Amino acid sequence: MHRRFIVPSALAATLVLAIPASAATGTVGAPGIGDPYYPASGNGGYDVSHYDLRLKYQPATDLLEGTATILATTTQELTRFNLDFGLAVSEVRVNGKKAAFAKSGDQELEITPADRLTKGKDVSVVVRYAGKPSELKINGWTAWARTPDGGVAAQEPESAVWWYPSNDHPLDKATYDISVSVPDGTQAISNGVLVSQSSKLGWTRFNWRSDKPQATYLSTLAVGKFDITTDKTADGLPVLNAYSKDLGPNAGAARASIERTTEVAEWLTEVFGPYPFNALGGYVPNVTSGFALETQTRPFYSPRQFANGANVSVVVHEIAHQWYGNSVSVDGWKDIWINEGFARYSQWLWSEKEGEGTAQELADYVYAQHPADDPFWKVKPGDPGPDKQFDIAVYDRGALALQALRNEVGDETFFALLKGWPTEKAHSNATVGDFLRYAERVSGKPLATLFDTWLYQPKRPAVPAAASAGIAKNALSSRAAVEPERPASWKKIAATNTIHDHGDHGHGSDDHGRGGHGGDGHGGHGDR
Repeated sequence: MHRRFIVPSALAATLVLAIPASAATGTVGAPGIGDPYYPASGNGGYDVSHYDLRLKYQPATDLLEGTATILATTTQELTRFNLDFGLAVSEVRVNGKKAAFAKSGDQELEITPADRLTKGKDVSVVVRYAGKPSELKINGWTAWARTPDGGVAAQEPESAVWWYPSNDHPLDKATYDISVSVPDGTQAISNGVLVSQSSKLGWTRFNWRSDKPQATYLSTLAVGKFDITTDKTADGLPVLNAYSKDLGPNAGAARASIERTTEVAEWLTEVFGPYPFNALGGYVPNVTSGFALETQTRPFYSPRQFANGANVSVVVHEIAHQWYGNSVSVDGWKDIWINEGFARYSQWLWSEKEGEGTAQELADYVYAQHPADDPFWKVKPGDPGPDKQFDIAVYDRGALALQALRNEVGDETFFALLKGWPTEKAHSNATVGDFLRYAERVSGKPLATLFDTWLYQPKRPAVPAAASAGIAKNALSSRAAVEPERPASWKKIAATNTIHDHGDHGHGSDDHGRGGHGGDGHGGHGDR
């Protein structure tokens, strides 16, 4: 999914230049973490280790009141630093002392502690705040969705700005305790394990804990009235799924899909190695959007993902992200392929397992769907640019690259790569280049040309090159004009093409947006 205030490249460069040099080298923490796709995202000068959020939310009015305690370590001397946040702040304390604070731009909370902070110092920051998240607009939209009985925070690449102060970029992951008080009869769903629940004077408090590093955009909160199912995996992990009580005709299909989460996760452990977190599940709130998101341990699904019936393929995609994207996260948003290419390929592997079309057949079919003049091939999955970060090519061309890699190194090495990468890079960040070097080391083969062909060249790999990579071999035969047969799984896979398409933020009533999943020859949007 992607947020709709994507910054064009030229503007991004301007914003980077607008950050004072002293912010990076002096005693003022930089107002951005240094990601050229999103210059305002994150901040410099410190690393967060833990967020403790104590919240109260009133669904009837959308009023959110909160106290956030942030534990961090300084990475430079600081007289001032920023948090990313948009709601109104009433008080800030740093190491127990009141600190001066000011708002800057749409999302910068500038904090001046009473005492200068030395480099390498453990710091606690307490922020008290209140506001109505749905009324906070940044570049014309909000990541907070109101529902008939509550509200939901789920977006990519940023959503924390709307409900808690943070260092809002995947480079700074942390553990979480999220405690939420809501009116009796209403539930609060978040990440990780539900540690405790208690009621007092008409309010019920839910305490959630995520004990492994988590990127801010992977944190989520859903308040409403849910039907909840619980279970445990064979390994004893708690499983919690939640469904809004008013999903209408999509309710059955949603439940029939999400209730297979444990089965999908158990299969993926065979492909990717041990599950990396302390809980499992998913939730489907009554929202009008059409996307899904890999919020850590508990993916978010829009009801419209199930408008045409059950679709386990979307569950496969989001659970695969728990390894590829959540445990191993992007170093910068240009590295989105190490999230989405692998999650899409997991759908191809599920198809292969289910006997509905092999990954090779799906690769041949995708290649055949896009002639050389198709804009699909102009997108470079290895660095697509902020305006194409979630283009369908990042998914399908990204998966083609993995099939080409599989054909080059052989199944034994390829599946060793899939399992070894999230083990070696667990709970860290990585670039596309990191994966290339890892694959070369494990396979013992030079792979730079292959990666360049499939991830970086803005053109369709020529038929001979594709065939030499084991893709579209039939195109070299006399049957060149015959299109490959459509695999049986294709309809369900294509129905997830809008999986990360967040297009209803001030851009009309459709969900297509700049990422562009429309008109891509993929048989439409399944859930439209």
